[in-house]
Amino acid sequence: MAYSVNNPAGKVVQEILNDLPGLMAVAVVDVTSGMSLASHTNVPSINPDTAAAYNTEVVKQKQKAMSALKLQGESIDDILITLSNQIHLLKLTEAGNKFIYLVVNSRDTNLAIAREVLRSHVAGLAN
Repeated sequence: MAYSVNNPAGKVVQEILNDLPGLMAVAVVDVTSGMSLASHTNVPSINPDTAAAYNTEVVKQKQKAMSALKLQGESIDDILITLSNQIHLLKLTEAGNKFIYLVVNSRDTNLAIAREVLRSHVAGLAN
């Protein structure tokens, strides 16, 4: 457990764990630094802190692509990456300065439910 419930990021991780106890991993990530602000994993082979850094690059590259395409007035809501047996979701805050990274087993978790859980908790990172 790499979080404290005494800060907003830790509270969000705990709330997501309460809603999706079977998740594989979760992290709250700062987009500027790529650092995980709070994280938890139920699968030792998944290091959410390492994944945070790499997924920050995914977010930054998509932001660059949107800029190059002149997609003004658009912002990233979430990014979905589907693997053979896993779903990886990146849910950005409205300001785009933080995101929640979630990994779930695609056979055990409904995508719509996972998205709704992230949507309901991302506002807790607004500051």
